[in-house]
Amino acid sequence: VATERLPAAFFCSATGSVSVLGSDDATTCHLVVLRHTGSGAICLTHCDGSDTETEVLLLTNAVKVLSPNIECGRLEVHLVGGFCDDRLLSERLTSQLLRAFDRLQEDIHLVTFCVTELNDRQEKGNHFPFVYGIAANVKTGEIFHATFPDRGPNEELRSARTFTGAKMVNIYDSRKEQLCIGPYFWLPFPLVDYWLEQDDQHLLQNLSTSPQAEPPHFVSHIRATLTYLKEHPFPHKTLFPSRKPWRYRKNTDGLWERVSSDQI
Repeated sequence: VATERLPAAFFCSATGSVSVLGSDDATTCHLVVLRHTGSGAICLTHCDGSDTETEVLLLTNAVKVLSPNIECGRLEVHLVGGFCDDRLLSERLTSQLLRAFDRLQEDIHLVTFCVTELNDRQEKGNHFPFVYGIAANVKTGEIFHATFPDRGPNEELRSARTFTGAKMVNIYDSRKEQLCIGPYFWLPFPLVDYWLEQDDQHLLQNLSTSPQAEPPHFVSHIRATLTYLKEHPFPHKTLFPSRKPWRYRKNTDGLWERVSSDQI
């Protein structure tokens, strides 16, 4: 299983070692799965609306690269996430995604559309998403509801990168079948001590796009990310002095393990 809960992308082919792709904790964000039915090449990403048109183009081009000289099959997209939030962020992102896919030269077939009002439920006057997370079977393309107790290696590092405003990147080398994290670079996070001193409610209200709908672990995740940013204000010195990514490969038990430099 490969999971991602941040604005990042995971591309792989149907013949690789990864059998399931997944992402969760989507409130106003949307989860996007794009698959070529002929080659089996598939991509899953967690979109937050920061640069939707560029991200859709990146996804489409990457799946096409993994589908060379394939004459049969078609591109299918699945969109899941969002709800009827007060700020209409979900509605805006839904429109952005539909517009971006519609502008592509390629024919894209919309197969799953479970977004915004179609993914909304009410409880005691508050709105929540029905589905926060999904997974995709790499070989069959089946999409199903999923949650993930384990989110893969270096979650704090990946979260820190996103927290500092980084753009979407592909984190999987399909040719080598390796998860590639970094190298990442950011400046010291402003007012990190101030944020770490605040109570849970303050963090929830000020660092979430949808405070009422966040999962229970949201604040603890934010605190862990802020702590990581405080501990590593200059990641090029403490984390990536060699300017090379951290690479992971699945072992015989299906778990990610760090690849030593002589194995790369």
